[in-house]
Amino acid sequence: MSESPASGPPPQIPPARLSAARQPETTRPRATTLRQRLAELRGPSVAPHPLDARALAALAANPGCKRRALLDGAGVDKGVLATALGSPAPFGQSQFAFMRGNAFEAKVKADGGAELLRLLYERLGGGAEAPAGDTATPDLSAAGPEGRAARTALALREATAAGGWALLDHPMLALEVAGSPAYLEPDAVVVHPDGRWTVVEIKSFPMIDASADPSKVGAAARQAAVYVLALERVAAVTEGAEVGHRVLLVCPKDFSNLPTASVVDVRKQRAVTRRQLTRLTRVEDIAAGLPEGTTFDPACPPEELDAAVAAVPPAYAPECLAACELAFHCRARSRAEGAVETLGRSVRGELGGLTTVAGVLAAAAGKEGDPADPTVAALRRAAALRAEALESAEALRAGTRESVSVRRAGAPEGAAACR
Repeated sequence: MSESPASGPPPQIPPARLSAARQPETTRPRATTLRQRLAELRGPSVAPHPLDARALAALAANPGCKRRALLDGAGVDKGVLATALGSPAPFGQSQFAFMRGNAFEAKVKADGGAELLRLLYERLGGGAEAPAGDTATPDLSAAGPEGRAARTALALREATAAGGWALLDHPMLALEVAGSPAYLEPDAVVVHPDGRWTVVEIKSFPMIDASADPSKVGAAARQAAVYVLALERVAAVTEGAEVGHRVLLVCPKDFSNLPTASVVDVRKQRAVTRRQLTRLTRVEDIAAGLPEGTTFDPACPPEELDAAVAAVPPAYAPECLAACELAFHCRARSRAEGAVETLGRSVRGELGGLTTVAGVLAAAAGKEGDPADPTVAALRRAAALRAEALESAEALRAGTRESVSVRRAGAPEGAAACR
């Protein structure tokens, strides 16, 4: 005879567990995504500031700066933030230079880019046939940067498979930077019949006697290297495609508005940029270490913004003044703290464990520091040599004054004073 089931009320399920079990998977609360976290840092009503190749090249030049990595990754406009902090950056492209650059670019790309393709064929044409009037110029319009990047990748694959010349005007490329996507827009990319892709940079600074300002050419090369890195991601999944390591730089010839071009090899810049970008700390790791409620919304009071910026460690160097809108704020804080970084990276590297100017002066004066430390010993030796040089100079000046006094004392009465 089988036993009857036990009588009594059914087991009770805790309400929290019951509600969680009944709640659909799609409506259950999830952890805050990185995109939501960056939007909170940027401000609820602030649109993301795009990260262009110029800013990306500057970021790669200083990979240890977590402050810039987070602000650029979150899409914070550093110029607006610096103004809200009371340290606006007094540099930027003037409206006249901007309009002149746009007018020159339009001239170079007129008639379907005929002049641009002619210059490229003269410098990088190789053994292919010259571009004709039937050069493909695909339409790259799409919704949003993600859509434009996908449309650009499709156009590059189609042009490579077609085996002809193609000109992509202002394509959109994607590159992951510190775990956050960055969308880049070069002036143009040309697809060769052999499947090679060439980046074209159009600048408004002049090329006089086939030579331009080296500093400006170097900046353009670093910027183009970022585009090459982004193109290589698309070429890796495109059959028969190859990204050229030589880019075409188009500038006005002499003092005219006629375009001329030169070829710039960016292999060195590409290798340096790739290595530096891999050293960047991921944005999500930096954001995870910030206090709850941290925001860089320029509408906040300056005291709150100052505390939010101070929560992210910087890596200031004097070179930042030419590349970062927040550099003047960082310099003021670095000077207030007496940090040796204000003296330059090379000086900082020579001082070892001494991190403040006051500590360096105390070590040089023999008040602090271990005498066995080579850095402290070198500072004290330098201080002794400086004191000896100053003493010799003072003695020389004293001797000169005494000699003049003697000569004046021995001069005949009524003689004119020497001038």
